[in-house]
Amino acid sequence: MTTYVICIAVSFLASVAGSICGIGGGVLIKPVLDAFGALDVASISFLSGCTVLSMSCYSVLKAGRGRTDKDGSSIKALLAAGSVLGGIAGKTLFRHISEMAANPQHTGAVQAACLFFVTLGTAVYTIQKAHIRTCRMQKPLACLFVGGGLGICSSFLGIGGGPINLAALFHFFSMDTKEAAQSSLYIIVFSQAASLFTTLATGTTPAVRPELIACMAVSGVAGGAVGRNISARIGEEALNRLLIGLMAVIMGICVFNVQRYLH
Repeated sequence: MTTYVICIAVSFLASVAGSICGIGGGVLIKPVLDAFGALDVASISFLSGCTVLSMSCYSVLKAGRGRTDKDGSSIKALLAAGSVLGGIAGKTLFRHISEMAANPQHTGAVQAACLFFVTLGTAVYTIQKAHIRTCRMQKPLACLFVGGGLGICSSFLGIGGGPINLAALFHFFSMDTKEAAQSSLYIIVFSQAASLFTTLATGTTPAVRPELIACMAVSGVAGGAVGRNISARIGEEALNRLLIGLMAVIMGICVFNVQRYLH
């Protein structure tokens, strides 16, 4: 029962923050549940991915009602296609590293260390982005490549999308925070769906109770709904401050998790 309460509370609160900032919630769910140590690494990655997928689907469907985006739809489609390939590749990479590790816990340490450096780089970029010249990618192959890279990070780390999606969308497509947040959620849907399909197809689904998956998914959707309402009421500057604050928290948790998994 304690595990259920922790997982549900974390998934709800993380999804609120994730929906506001467009980071998917998993970037908080995964490291926080790792820190609690309630479940094994593979189970947490799987649960995080399912929760993020549920929340992101809800957010994308809500955002898409009654809105057309002809100018950006082709770019989103290419990013989504790339993220599908990346999602499959990332899950395959996770499986291979898990199989090679002498201790399953070491996979969690690798994930935490990678997430720390990805978040650190993203935080530095976010703080300095006003002084960095951005791009406006249009070439299909380049869009596929960016989507693939984001899909690999999403699937391998079990975080959905995270701040790295926003930084990449800022830099390569010159999107503002809210536009990038919506595009990030769109990418997360496809990368996590591909990751989930790969897990099911290869028969590597962790032994997780279906009711726990359902409870976390519902919590993720509820958190996404609350987050969307909050996001509609706050401005660009507040979103940036919240994003930077969350990245600082994530890095602190990652340092703790690396030490925890290696000792």
